[in-house]
Formats: sequence, C-alpha cells, structure tokens
Amino acid sequence: MIDLDVATILARPGTCYWGYLDAAQPAIATVDSDTELSIEAVTHHAGDAPDLMMDDGVAAIWAGIPESARVPGVHIMTGPIHVRDAVPGGTLRVDLLSMVPRLPYGSNCAAHWGLLYDRFGKERITIYELNERTDCGGFGPTARPQFGFDFTARPLYDVPGVISPVTAVDRQPFGRIVDVPVRPHLGVMGVAPPGPGRRSSIPPGPFGGNVDNWRFGPGATVYYPVFHEGAGFYVGDPHFAQGDGEICGTAIEASLDVRLRLTALDGVAIDTPVLETATHWYTTHGFGDDLDAAMRMAAECMLKLLIDQAGFTADEAYSLMSVAIDLGVTQVVDGTLGCHAAVPKSIVGNLLDA
Repeated sequence: MIDLDVATILARPGTCYWGYLDAAQPAIATVDSDTELSIEAVTHHAGDAPDLMMDDGVAAIWAGIPESARVPGVHIMTGPIHVRDAVPGGTLRVDLLSMVPRLPYGSNCAAHWGLLYDRFGKERITIYELNERTDCGGFGPTARPQFGFDFTARPLYDVPGVISPVTAVDRQPFGRIVDVPVRPHLGVMGVAPPGPGRRSSIPPGPFGGNVDNWRFGPGATVYYPVFHEGAGFYVGDPHFAQGDGEICGTAIEASLDVRLRLTALDGVAIDTPVLETATHWYTTHGFGDDLDAAMRMAAECMLKLLIDQAGFTADEAYSLMSVAIDLGVTQVVDGTLGCHAAVPKSIVGNLLDA
C-alpha cells in the first residue's frame, strides 16, 4: 500500500480488480480527507475493438488478470482507496471534477441481457468515435457511430473481457451520420459494501456500485454511506454516454481518466447514494427485482431525506413528493433494476452540508 496526498493512480494489474466488490480487498492507497486524485478507469469492453480501444496499459490488465479471476461480475475497478477519517456511519463526499477520454473510441453492446433481446435474438457491437475532440484532449460535444458487427466470438457474451479479433468480424459502416450528445460518467463507483465476502459487481446497492446513472459526471457531487473504516472507494465502468434505461444492455463503454476529490464528512448520515448537480438533488436511488420495488425504495428514501435533512413534516414531504419531485428509471438491464428521485434545489436548498 502507498501513502498519498495528491496523486495519479494508474490502472494496472496491481491497482485493479475485476468482477467483484469485497470489503477485504487490500487498499492500494491511503489519502487524507479533502484530497484530489486522478484515477484511470478502464472499460471491460475494450476487447470489442482492440485496435481502437486497447493501448499497452489496457492490454496489460487483460494479460495480468486471468479470466478465472474475473468473477463473479464483469467490471474492472481501480482501487480501493482508503480515506482517513471516513468511518462507519459517516458519509464520503466525492466531487467529480473532470473526465478525459483515454482513447477516442467506445463500444455499445446490444447484449443478451438487454431489454429487447427476445425480439432481436442476437448480440451486436456498435463502435462510436468522439466527434470534434478538443485540442487539450477532452471531449467534444458528440460521439458518432462508425460501424457495427454481430458478436460471434462466443455463443453468448457471457464472460468479461472478451476480445473480438479484427480479422474475425464483419465491420459494417453505420448507415447514416448521427451525433449522440456526450455525457461522460462512471457507471460504477462507490464504497466497500457491508458484510463479508465477495459479491458480484453487477447488482448496485446502498454502497453504490453499478448504479449506471449518466448524471454521475463532471460537475456533480456524489455522497455515499460508509460501512467500513476508510470507506474503500473505487471507480469503474466508465461511459461516454448513456440514456436513462440503458435499454439494449450497455452505454457507450469507454476508458476515462477521472479527476475527483474525496472528503470524509461527520454529522451527515444517509442510507443510499445521493447525487448533487447544479440544479437538483437526485437525492435517492432505489433498487429492486422489478421497477415497482425500485421506485418504492426511491420514494421511501426521498420521504426520509426530506424529513430528516430538509426538515419537513411527513405530511408536507409527502405532498411535495407528488407535486415537485421527479421519479425516473435509471437502468433496466442489470438484473437489479434502478430508479432515482430528484428534487429541485430551489425547494430544499443545501441538504448535506456538514
């Protein structure tokens, strides 16, 4: 373990783990509260176009972490990072400062876990390229689909990190020019989950994980309940863009270099991840086996937060939830489905100031 104040954490076999979350995972770094970090986040879909989405560093992760160790989930995590003064019952604040593409290409997989797979009966990869990339290496406003191909490397895309060799696929140009608004964000981010043992990286939970909310991008702040000393923070599953629902199975999966600030908060207690944007609190995230359960959880958590943090009575909060709070679908393709609830800052002000 290394001890850091301000640092860049590179994604490599020694700083990444693949497919699981585990509170016992050794920390790769310990930092003080209110520390800024640059962290490399790598997509597990880089093998969909290895000539475009893999460089030497990404290839080293594939070579250094065998397929047998990429279980029981699918995502590559960089971390965990321990934060001094982050204690169980407290809150970890994560300020997302910037995200820069590692490479200008990303992959979308219409997969067997997608919502409409029963209609299509096949899996298909579509590769997107960033359009109008800026001189400093950052994002332009859009990504453009370049080509697609039917996935044939396996009968199903059912193991993480599959490589589709360029010579083995029929890359078909996308039929028309389409510019997709870029929404860089992290699909997976959070803290070590409660309880012992390894758990799949796929289902999200109160610890965060695979929430897949496209609003977890630059300029946003995310708050997580802490379950273990040091929090055990990690990032993964970077995306160029995603819509609410993530309907066909994935977003535009692409590697990002992320700049963020980690701060341990005292006197702030939350039960699920809370997202702050410039105009709204996406104050709750609900998860469940179906959308009814996920939306019920989001609504219950919103009610609690409006009472405990905003100071409304239960009756007042319940009324406001109907006339001013928006409930939305986060994603519908991860087995555990997700919903979110949003309230304007003009109604509740600053909820989580410590």
